[in-house]
Amino acid sequence: MRWALVKVSLAVTAMVVVAFAVPLGLVVKELARDRAFSNAERDAAEIAPALSITTDRAQLERVVAAAGSDAGMAVHIPAAEDGAGVEIGRQRAADADIAAIRELGRASTAEVPGGSVLLQPVALSSGKFAVVEVFIPDTAVSKGVGTAWAVLAGVGLALIVGSVAVADRLGVRMVRPARRLVEGARELGEGRLGSRVPEEGPTELRLAAVAFNSMADQVVQLLANERELAADLSHRLRTPLTVLRLNTASLGDGPAAEQTRAAVAQLEREVDTIIRTAREAKPQTAASGPGAGCDAAEVVRERMAFWSALAEDEGRTVRLAGVDRPVRIPVARADLAAALDALLGNVFRHTPEGTAFAVDVHNGEDAVIVLVSDAGPGIPDPEAAMARGRGSGSDGSTGLGLDIVRRLAESTGGDVRIGRSVLGGTEVRIWIQLDRRGPVRSGPRGAVRRRRPRGTAPIFNRSRSLP
Repeated sequence: MRWALVKVSLAVTAMVVVAFAVPLGLVVKELARDRAFSNAERDAAEIAPALSITTDRAQLERVVAAAGSDAGMAVHIPAAEDGAGVEIGRQRAADADIAAIRELGRASTAEVPGGSVLLQPVALSSGKFAVVEVFIPDTAVSKGVGTAWAVLAGVGLALIVGSVAVADRLGVRMVRPARRLVEGARELGEGRLGSRVPEEGPTELRLAAVAFNSMADQVVQLLANERELAADLSHRLRTPLTVLRLNTASLGDGPAAEQTRAAVAQLEREVDTIIRTAREAKPQTAASGPGAGCDAAEVVRERMAFWSALAEDEGRTVRLAGVDRPVRIPVARADLAAALDALLGNVFRHTPEGTAFAVDVHNGEDAVIVLVSDAGPGIPDPEAAMARGRGSGSDGSTGLGLDIVRRLAESTGGDVRIGRSVLGGTEVRIWIQLDRRGPVRSGPRGAVRRRRPRGTAPIFNRSRSLP
């Protein structure tokens, strides 16, 4: 916008300067020419009184010398009946032009080498006409024209520079609020909810800033309402959780009872975390410094130990690989556990009893890949399965499990992919990025994908066998 205003101002001012300066320059040139010929006519008029009195050469030469124009003036007196004609000064005009002036009896001009001549007829006492010739050089005709044109060019250039400077200042006055509005929108999009735009500049931009600030306030209010609602809904779960915790006390001893009590305790902790996070408006997934995160291998072993008891009851074959050594990832322990529970819960919920499943962990230099695969019927539409809130349509399916996994992976710069496993069912690949400085490339569903760790083969359809 700023440069557009400068260009428009430059074009308009240049057109105005040309429209006025060119005609004015031509007028100056014409005025200089008229001045030169007027001076020549005045010089010729000084000789006319002397010619009307005498035609004596000596006296006429003194008159021409007194006029100060002897170098550029000539007097042509026709021959009398009893004598010859008189020629004073240097003749530049052609004889035919001089004869024509005597015949016509009025002044005229003629072009000669180096300039022009003014031929002025003067009546003599004998009734004939003498011709006074005044030479006008080209330098006299253009005297002062160059200076006048230089002044006009300077004035025009000053006008153009001034108009461009004014247009640039106006453009800055308009562009600066627009840039602030863009920066505010970018900051708000990045999650900095305190971003506001100064309400200044032209009227339209001030109104846009007012509307933006009002929108930002509404977004903050809506998010606050959503957090309060999430906290309230989570708080309502305390009553049924309390009943469950009391009922687990009557289950007695045994692995199933211990697992049930551990699950209820974990559920209570998760509800407390949700309430605190909603109240404090802090993100759940955080890995904000050196050493932050968790050991993925340890978390996978822990969650597989929890699900293995249920797998044994349902006759499912389980395979676990890649967890024999620590694997550090920039993900909170609770978040990784929630993502694994979501995927393993889907296996138990959407595959028949006796269906085998496996969990593999692949550790690379700049990424960690967690694979959860099964021998079930598979997912017919992976894109629809990744859509938040879509669900499978069965009881207890909210469509949030895979979205939890996706958001965990994308928080590190990775992504989630669904494909066909070698077991014949679904394979969910969680790509957890370790180094955010790696090259980024776009993936579907807005995911961010980075380079595959060196030495890691493509994941889908990798050949492996169950024990």
